[in-house]
Order: sequence, then C-alpha cells, then structure tokens
Amino acid sequence: MTAAILSERDIQFMLYELFDAESLIERSRYEDHSKETFNAAINTAQQIAAKYFVPIRKKVDEQQPTFDGKKVTMIPEIKVAVDAAIEAGFVSSTADYDYGGMQLPLMISTAANAYLSAAGSTTMGYIALTSANASLIENHGSPEQIEKWVKPMRSGRFAGTMAMTEPSAGSGLADLLTTAVPAEDGTYRISGSKIFISGGDHDLNDNIVHLVLARIKGAPAGVKGISLFIVPKVLVNDDGSLGERNDVALAGLFHKMGGRGHTSTALSFGEKDGAVGYLLGEANRGLSYMFHMMNEARIMVGTNAACTALVGYQYSLDYARERFQGRLPSCKDPLSPPVSIIEHADVRRMLLTQKAYSEGAFALCLFGAKLADDRHTANSDEERQKANTLLDFLTPIIKSWPSEYGPKSNDLAIQILGGHGYINEHPVEMFYRDNRLNPIHEGTTGIQSMDLLARKLPMNQMAGYRACLAEIQHDIEAAKLAGLSKAAEQLSVAVAILTKTTDHLLGSMMEKPIDLVLANSVKYLDMFGHVVIAWLWLRQGVVAQAALNAEPHQTEQDFYRGKLQAMTYFLNFELPLLEAWSTNLINLDATFYDMENSWF
Repeated sequence: MTAAILSERDIQFMLYELFDAESLIERSRYEDHSKETFNAAINTAQQIAAKYFVPIRKKVDEQQPTFDGKKVTMIPEIKVAVDAAIEAGFVSSTADYDYGGMQLPLMISTAANAYLSAAGSTTMGYIALTSANASLIENHGSPEQIEKWVKPMRSGRFAGTMAMTEPSAGSGLADLLTTAVPAEDGTYRISGSKIFISGGDHDLNDNIVHLVLARIKGAPAGVKGISLFIVPKVLVNDDGSLGERNDVALAGLFHKMGGRGHTSTALSFGEKDGAVGYLLGEANRGLSYMFHMMNEARIMVGTNAACTALVGYQYSLDYARERFQGRLPSCKDPLSPPVSIIEHADVRRMLLTQKAYSEGAFALCLFGAKLADDRHTANSDEERQKANTLLDFLTPIIKSWPSEYGPKSNDLAIQILGGHGYINEHPVEMFYRDNRLNPIHEGTTGIQSMDLLARKLPMNQMAGYRACLAEIQHDIEAAKLAGLSKAAEQLSVAVAILTKTTDHLLGSMMEKPIDLVLANSVKYLDMFGHVVIAWLWLRQGVVAQAALNAEPHQTEQDFYRGKLQAMTYFLNFELPLLEAWSTNLINLDATFYDMENSWF
C-alpha cells in the first residue's frame, strides 16, 4: 500500500491560515523570501523524503549499525539519503547566508523537516543535532571557533553531537565525573566516559564535533562547576584541513527498540593522554550554554514525536479507506458487500483520536517555532521579549505532550490495522517503536513536569504562566465572536480548573514538603498540556468556521469540518479528564509518595 507521508493540505492550513507564516516576509531577515520560496523548500524536503528516505525505512529498521571494535558500519543508503538532505541545505536552513544557510524562518524549516522526520525518523538526527550544535557555538563561541567549527558543520562537512550523559550520572548532571585539565597551549585535556550519545560515531561526515560537559580540576561541586568544551573526533589544522585523530574512542553501540538508523554510542575521552578540548565561553557556565542546545533539542524531540504520530495517522487513514471488512450492525444481509473499515464507528473513533493528538501536537510544535522566530525577528523589543517568555514557559509542554500522546496515537494506528498492524510488512509498528524513545531522551517526562511546576511556573513572578493564560483568554473571546460559544465555554471551564489547581499547588509548595507536592507533577503537566492543546484546537476551529462561512467547494468544506470535529472530540472527551487530575493534585494525593521501597 502506498500512503502519503503527511497531509499537504494540513501543513498549508497550519502555516498560512492558522499561523500566518506569509507575514514573516515583511521582516528584514526574511525579505528575500516569499510564499513561493517557502513552499519550494517544503516541496524539496517532501521530494527528498519520498525519493530517499521512504524506500529505505524498513531496511534501516532491520539492519542496525554495527561495531567491529574498530569502526561503525551502516547500510550505505543512509549516507545517500542524508547527503541528499545536506546538499539541499537542510542542515543550515535557518542559518545566516554568511554561514551558507537559507535564512528561512524556523516555522518554515520545521514544516519542511516534518517530511524528512516523518520519512526518516531519527536518521534525520544526524542533521538536526549538527544544526543545534552549530547554533550553540554561533551564540556562545568566539569568532575563531565559529570559523573553525560552525562553517564546516553548516556545509555538512562536519557533524555535531552533544555529550552530557555519563554511566553514573544520567540526568543528574551535578554528579558528572568527566574532567578537564588545562594544557600549556590554552586547550584542555578531557578525560571521562559518556553514554547514549546520539550520532557519536559514524562515517557520514569527515569529522564529528562533540560538545562535552566536563569539570575543570578545582571547579565548584555541583552544576555550578560544569564547563562546556568543543572536542572533535579528528583535530583540525589552522588551515581547516584534518589533522591527527583526537583521543576520543568509540567504546560500543547501544541497540535500540526503535530509531535504529541513528547510532547511539558509548564514548571514551582520554584513554591515552587526554582528548584535546577547547573551552566554549566562560569556565563554569557550561550548563547554561548547553541549555541553548538542550532546549532546541527538546523542541526537536516534540516535533519528531508529532511527525511520527502524523505519519502513522496518515498511513492508518489510507488503510482504513482501502481495507474492506465486515458490515455495519444495521445491515442484516450477509450477501451484501463488505464495507471499508472506516465506515465502522469504532475505527472512526480511533482515527479521530489520532487526528486530535497528532495534528494538535504538530500545531503546538509549529507554534513553538513561531515563537522562536518572533523571539529573534519580531518588530519590537516588547514583542520579542513576550515571545521569549512564552516559549521558555511552554518548552516542557512542547517536548512532553507530543512525546506522550504521539505514541498513543501510533498505538491506535496499529489497532486500526489489526493483525496487519502488528507485523512489519506494514510500518505502523515501527512508527510506534521509533516514537517510544521520545518521552525519555532530552529530559524524561517526569523531569519536564518538575521543571514546569517547580521552576517555569513561579519564574519571573509567573510571567510565562500569565502570558500563556492571556493568550488563551484572547482566543476564547475570539471563538465566542466566531460562533463557537460552546467550545469557548468548555475551554473556559478547563482554564478555571487549571487556575484553581495551580494556585493550590503554589501555596502547597510554601507549606508542604516539596517532594510530596511534586509527586504528582506529571499529572499537572498532563493537565496544562491538555489545556494548551485544547486552546490550539479552538484556534483551528475559529479559522475553520470562518472558512466555512465563506462557502468553499465541497473538498474544502470537508477539510474544515474535519478540523471542527477533531476540536469537538478533544473538548468533549479529553478535557473532562482535568477534573480527576485536579482532584488528586489539590488533595496532594500521597499514593506514590507514601509507597515504600519494601512494599513492592
């Protein structure tokens, strides 16, 4: 069965009707662009995805990279596909022209990369992490470091990674053991081990630039003593040519449940004399610098989760239209022809749930990209600061909601295909496995929930929280004027529940043990995430209703009615869950907190 990768109509709707991406060309950074150049970039990505990534996705899944003790080997088709994406400029689509970039808005780049991510899964991670690495050095490195490392990464000659996790530290970065010792020439010698380093070794590029968190000898304990270093796989001479191999060794590969095209590595730094590292920025400020890349990666994770949910939804939708089986309960004639399974109400239930989850998640990620564009290029300082505040607050939700509900969507795709969904002749089981990683990496859901409740919520006198609620209230009023009063009221009730719960938790954090208050933080993240997704569905509903009022042709009517029905589903079936979540949060339910180790 040949299925579309993504819905072209939906992407056009979100970009130009929901988020008005065309207005970005009025900003000086994007003045060379037009709607036509935006769509040309998206169409190029779509063509590369269809030509290079879709045909090999099964082979990539079945033939994982191997390590013979000396080098990594992977199927050659991966390099062909990745090179096609690099040559088309997608490693530097948002970068400055001076660095070989296309200077596209992140919102357009996100839409283009959605096709590559949906088709190539984490194989696109080689490019995405390289771009994020280059962005970090651009923002915090010296001109010499930008020239030496960023330009080769932006051209695709070098790849990039971030190396944080250690065998004994995991997400507890305060306990990392990797050390950095100053050398006489101003460089450092790095020694230590890092694990789960995505893209940590391969032969897709001439070199790999690792951004490594390490502690300079004598630095303060905890996160305050962490510095960030540029540590290349191969040293680079002053003229840009490659020198000798650095003291960075591949200790082994991890073999994952999904996302198998992207190597996951254990790296050893300094097995001999110490790996040569170059301090990035100031000493002991490494974690704050790394958060630049981590936050970009978190949004990337959420977007990958949304895209993987979307491609699974699209595949199961096409399958449900083409697969004939059974008859409706009202049909008593056994000789009547079977109907396509989309005619069965329960299949439509699962498809509508997928639509609500996947399109809602993707709208959230595009909204995050829009905020990132506004943060850098909006017309006034006030607008830029507002976007920055809102994006910073929403980042835990952008990372976690798609990551949690994307796999749920993929699970429903498997169910729609029935027995065919469980076998690898169809890709939906692979989509689920690929997506299951997303709730884990770049900060687990539990970590994101504590970040939201304990840090982002009270930050700057609750500026992010207040900005988010103000935006939601604005769209509630717009929905009332658009004739969607019932939907507006449903979201208003949900916001009231959220506000009441938030106020109670903030008070509890002042009076009760913080461990108890945070014990149910994931439910608070779920609650806030559901309100945000409901809000974005309401925004889509307002646009859809206005379009229907103009009486478009039948195909367009069907598209917009589908949007309204997905909105209705989310408001009717998902938002009521807030009541139960709120009750447990307000009561500071101690079920998890009181459970003791020995009781298991």
